[in-house]
Amino acid sequence: MSDNDTKKPTGDAQTPPKGAPTDTPAAKIGSEPSNPPAGAKLDNPPAAASGPTGTPPPKPAAPPAGGPPPKPQPKNPGFVTAVIDGREVVVKPGTNMIEAAKSVGSEIPYYCYHPRLSIAANCRICLIEASNAPKLVPACQTPMAEGQVIKTTTPKVKEQQRAVMEFLLLNHPVDCSICDQAGECKLQDYYMKYNYKPSRLEGTKALKHKRKVLGPHVVLDQERCIICTRCVRFMNEIPKEPQLGVFGRGSHERIDVFPGNELNSNYSLNTVDVCPVGALLSRDFRFKARSWFLSATPSVCTGCSRGCSISADWMSQDTYRYRPRENEAINKSWMCDQGRLSYKDLNVGRVLSARVGRGLQAPGTVQPVLTRKDAALGAVKALKPLAGSKQLAVLASPLASNEDLLAGLTFAKTVLGVTSVFVGGRPQGKADHYLMTADKNPNRQGLALIAKGLGLSLKGFEELTPAINAGQVKALYAVGTEVPTDAAAFAEVAAKLEVFVAQAQNDSPVTAQATVLLPASAHIEDEGTFTQADGITQRFRKAYPSKGDAVPHWKWATELTRELGGEAAAASARDVWRALSGQVSEFAEFNWDKASPPDREKPGINPLPSGADGRPPGYREFGAPRVRGI
Repeated sequence: MSDNDTKKPTGDAQTPPKGAPTDTPAAKIGSEPSNPPAGAKLDNPPAAASGPTGTPPPKPAAPPAGGPPPKPQPKNPGFVTAVIDGREVVVKPGTNMIEAAKSVGSEIPYYCYHPRLSIAANCRICLIEASNAPKLVPACQTPMAEGQVIKTTTPKVKEQQRAVMEFLLLNHPVDCSICDQAGECKLQDYYMKYNYKPSRLEGTKALKHKRKVLGPHVVLDQERCIICTRCVRFMNEIPKEPQLGVFGRGSHERIDVFPGNELNSNYSLNTVDVCPVGALLSRDFRFKARSWFLSATPSVCTGCSRGCSISADWMSQDTYRYRPRENEAINKSWMCDQGRLSYKDLNVGRVLSARVGRGLQAPGTVQPVLTRKDAALGAVKALKPLAGSKQLAVLASPLASNEDLLAGLTFAKTVLGVTSVFVGGRPQGKADHYLMTADKNPNRQGLALIAKGLGLSLKGFEELTPAINAGQVKALYAVGTEVPTDAAAFAEVAAKLEVFVAQAQNDSPVTAQATVLLPASAHIEDEGTFTQADGITQRFRKAYPSKGDAVPHWKWATELTRELGGEAAAASARDVWRALSGQVSEFAEFNWDKASPPDREKPGINPLPSGADGRPPGYREFGAPRVRGI
């Protein structure tokens, strides 16, 4: 990668044409002519003559005929005013032509440009006409200038775009039918829009490595690569782990890892996101689903307390992948690999039906089928005699949403009469230098704020086991069964409980010890909020209906409250928030409705996948969950 690859636009990206006004030093480089014309600039110009006292100085002489015109004054001081395709645009100084064109609805195609990476200007499809340049200029690299007139749809520009597309497709294998990028590929979209011509290549295409495994998560098809260098620049500039490079020359130039190394960064899958074609692919998602059969729902990653904004791609009742969603305050355009792969718990190992009695019967024993009403009555029968007793404890998981915790802890305080809550959740893990935090629970901050607002004290999980062993706690109500210690070890302790009512999302050794097990929905199956480590509260939307008989934690808490004689009329997560969030002062400024992320991504080159058969995408079939190896 050359030095120019890391340079940001400075305004001197192109030498001004002869006669254009400029104040740049570059325009003054060079020797004086050997035979200067009469009246040429002198080395020691005479001092300006001053008039009598009180008289104004003489006006400067007009520029000689044929000289440079005066520099245009800004129409909007502090901003740059120009014209793009006949429409006036006012932008900040330094804004490049691609971003300026977007603001007035003009589309300039690009491959190598990315707003969060340095400028490479090597794909050349963004060349356009500018009034202050004799040749086409790269729109990604050239900042807007005052009074500039830009044209993006002239025959000269269109022929340039067609020629670039033809060049990029010369050695491309055109294996769209087996490519995972099909439906999301800029080569496909731009071919239909800017080229749409057969190849004129005579002879065979250049052959390269078709399945180059770069690391544990990424595989490279070098034949599809167009050498935009987005992946190389990303690894160099964002995680600052330079593990990729450009090797070779000409038609045999290729992206690869450095000899003896592999692409093992925790941010390696972001290279798949920034790749505009099907060259870099996720080994996890590869050959799993066609993009046009997937629906995207704005959500929040639950891999750690960072709470990255994501789009969850799903079909039927299976989640297939997480992709980062723009959020300047939290994760910008990126997310870590660990969080990206945390979707798998949504598909497998789920608690799908209620159960009364410990789940340790002899092999072949058939569990009785319970309705949700029967399960709630079983839980009420177990908890009612213990309401207000010091032998009853409550365990809350920081994986539950704010709405789940508001309803669950309100039930625990007002109906069960507890004054303290034990905190469960996942164990601490490793943090990294960029996004990933050591706390692997997405809503620990929300749990702390809600407990404080409700007047409940929080106790560490390490205090629960001794209390059970000593007989101080004989009954436990759990909103989520994730524990920060070995699950099998705590299951042996939980076996000593006389009553263990657990609302759980996934099966584990702990759920096997529950005397009443209530299936709980995952966050992707309901709407709600999380409060991440920095105190930022985020909304997430519902993707698909809950699997099996599962319902959200807040709904179980509402039903148990009603069965035990309390008042709870919430019919949705929104109702829970409106009824209970007022007790938490930190939530006062959060507007639940206005904070809802849009249910569609911005239209453009990568629109949301849509159903080719007219049915709503993602809603083609509902029923028993299927395990597809994901």
